[in-house]
Amino acid sequence: MKSAMNLSLIRQHLSQVTGSWSVDDYNALLTFYIRVLPKLMQVERCTIFLKESTTDSLVSMYGTELEKNVIEAPLEGSVVGQVLANGKSVIENNLHAKEGYHLQADEQTGFDSRNTLCTPITSVTGNNVLGVIQLLNTLGNEPFTLENQEELEEIAGYLSISIESILLNKKIVHIAEEFDNEVSGLDFDAVREGRFIAESPTMREVLDLVMVLRDTPVNVLIQGENGTGKELVAKMIHENAGKAGRPFVPVNCACLPESLVESEFFGHEKGAFTGADKSRKGRFEEAKGGSLFLDEIGEMPLMVQPKFLRAIQEQEGSRLGSNVIIPYDVRLISATNRNLAKEVEDGGFREDLFFRLFSVEIEIPPLRERREDILPLALSFLENTNRKFKKNVAGFSPILLALLEGYSWPGNVRQLLKEVERLVALTRNDLFMQVETCSRELRTYAKMNYVGETVVASDDYSLPDQVTALEKRLIHKALKKTDGNKTQASKLLNITRQGLLKKIKRYKLAN
Repeated sequence: MKSAMNLSLIRQHLSQVTGSWSVDDYNALLTFYIRVLPKLMQVERCTIFLKESTTDSLVSMYGTELEKNVIEAPLEGSVVGQVLANGKSVIENNLHAKEGYHLQADEQTGFDSRNTLCTPITSVTGNNVLGVIQLLNTLGNEPFTLENQEELEEIAGYLSISIESILLNKKIVHIAEEFDNEVSGLDFDAVREGRFIAESPTMREVLDLVMVLRDTPVNVLIQGENGTGKELVAKMIHENAGKAGRPFVPVNCACLPESLVESEFFGHEKGAFTGADKSRKGRFEEAKGGSLFLDEIGEMPLMVQPKFLRAIQEQEGSRLGSNVIIPYDVRLISATNRNLAKEVEDGGFREDLFFRLFSVEIEIPPLRERREDILPLALSFLENTNRKFKKNVAGFSPILLALLEGYSWPGNVRQLLKEVERLVALTRNDLFMQVETCSRELRTYAKMNYVGETVVASDDYSLPDQVTALEKRLIHKALKKTDGNKTQASKLLNITRQGLLKKIKRYKLAN
């Protein structure tokens, strides 16, 4: 069969498609090519099958003169099932003389299948087969050739971007729904500022400890880097202890001038010092019956620590300028990003206060050590930021998701939140957020850790460009993982060594 297909026309159409398309745009693109491919290749029918995750079959999602899902082909006993299983194209020019599922499909659709060409649609971000694209002819047409096969395989490579974007969006929605259900089923209420994300084992342990502290009103020390969510955990401890309606008083010890620290915590009477024109309660009094949260406790000046120690030990104190003893009734929750034990050794923190501050210590790991939480956190932040900015950004592009999960996040959860807010602010409604709108830090990381074409201008970010960029990135990662061993790298990529060498030469990658 001599193909009349114009691949340059296909490329021209595909080059106009950017990575910021919505899912509806990708659906429209697939429908468009199902309509035009039979004309371009001079065939009678074209069908795209996708594997159903819940059944052992392939379902026709898009097809010439077919309603969606009208054909459900088994994985065994069908040509499309064979292609999905082997990941290799199949040409069959004598189909009507063979047994198989195609005979049932012909009865169902009224079509007389004689010649077929089937090609796998392979994931661009992995080695799995997403589905199959099938061309069909009846009696009277010329047989399919290897040239037709090569052309269809090229088209399948382009269209895999569309299909993977659709499937990824469905997967993200499914993950988000599962996550929402899981969080709603926990035994604690959502904290006002946001949900507590605990997908990783280490954060599950933190959550379990928080729940144990519900009925144990001991003082707690929360340790972790800046931005890990120490205050969020402190509020959860406070609210889960049945103090949700009682005061939660946060104090950042690092922001208090040394001369005002004592007045801040214990209060003062009118005239106690210059400028004290009226009496004022201290933080211990304000937190009566509730929790006093001391953020950055390691920054507390030494000169106020003795009086602070007595207030904790005796649950009482007095205002500046007064001898009246005021009883306190507070739970102390402290937080620091410092090693307090080391501060005690170095003389920067009182040992007796250190042992009085807490009975239980909670360590919150940095985000880079709990990467399972990055995607759920990003999804939660996207939902909240869309609502906050009154926008409807569709989600994250596949490349952006890989970047977010690979970045080390020195600013932890707080930095991730600000990054998502930036991305939402710079992305139009119904579009996917892209790497090119990330902050300078993430773009720099992307350039250093991925092939340069991963981050390109949005106007030039076509589907072929995406495929090329992803191939380069995967080859680069495989070679890096195998220390340049091309045989091992080709196995990781599930291609032949000769195929890898050709791609390295084509893309001019460093050997």
